[in-house]
Amino acid sequence: MGFKLDHLMSILPGLANAALVNIRLAAVIMLLALLLGTALTILRSLKIAAVNIAVAILISFVRGTPLLIQIFIAYYVLPAIGLDLSPEVAGVSAIAFNSMVFVSESMRGGLAAIDGGPIEAATALGLPPRIIWFKVVLRQLFRRIVPVLINEATIVVKGTALLSVITVVDVLRTAQQIASASYRPFETLVGAALVFLVINLAISLAGRVAEARFALTRA
Repeated sequence: MGFKLDHLMSILPGLANAALVNIRLAAVIMLLALLLGTALTILRSLKIAAVNIAVAILISFVRGTPLLIQIFIAYYVLPAIGLDLSPEVAGVSAIAFNSMVFVSESMRGGLAAIDGGPIEAATALGLPPRIIWFKVVLRQLFRRIVPVLINEATIVVKGTALLSVITVVDVLRTAQQIASASYRPFETLVGAALVFLVINLAISLAGRVAEARFALTRA
């Protein structure tokens, strides 16, 4: 059974349409990861011992366990304690939780590199900590971690493929269904890989444009 290019071309539109699910879920996940990661970073900066211990345990769990297991916990274990989530909600929650930790770790590293001058000036003017964080610190911080965020976005997009195991009909699930019906898994998996490649190349290109604009702004 040789490779058939015409079959690959015929299934690409269906896979591209299914990719809209991955793109939508990845966008929601990145938004949640940014919001939660920022909140976690600010919380850690307060240096509350009990909180930092709890956060350290959380980070160790997320970094030390596979993402797939975290997805299974959200979908199969949480219903046992009364949180019966739909496949998409469970998947988004698990991946956003995972990504939140890595975003927070990146932000924590970026804090050490930001310019302290504007912060000292804002403090001398008597601005409240909330204003200093949102008007001074976070603006510098987000500019510095743009490359990290772009890399995390590509990881999140690829991570959404794991949601096919909890019945989310995305690119990979659609590819599996096509392969089962056509008995041609080779072309189907190549098509799914191409779809993910195009999405992540687009994200990387957008990230380079954003980096260039931020560089011009700093200049």
